Amino acid sequence: MSDLHPIRTEADYDWALAEVERLMDLEPHPGSPSGDRLEILLLLISNYEDQRYPIPQADPVTVLQFAIQDMGHSQNELADILGSRSRASEILSRKRSLTLPQIRAISEAWRLPIAALTATYELVAEHA
Repeated sequence: MSDLHPIRTEADYDWALAEVERLMDLEPHPGSPSGDRLEILLLLISNYEDQRYPIPQADPVTVLQFAIQDMGHSQNELADILGSRSRASEILSRKRSLTLPQIRAISEAWRLPIAALTATYELVAEHA
């Protein structure tokens, strides 16, 4: 663990994200050396994201709308990340919840904290 250090730059952040992805693929047991490394990296990433990308408490759809309206992203970009225009539309209109793989993909592509995309939120009921 001697290479662990505070995340101060985007390069540090990118390295930490790649290392977390590598460790998650190994599915380490909590308390194991790899599990401890993963836990420490997640804390470092969370701290960096909280400082670098502060986002007010909002549900995931509001966060995505903010990213589209104020961060220069687009619904087309979201569709590319999710693999479907209809899926992006369903999520933005609150007809479908985000899945964990979608949350990870959006977080990585748009540099949004994972925690900002994981809150539960109300879906709109379909009218039959």
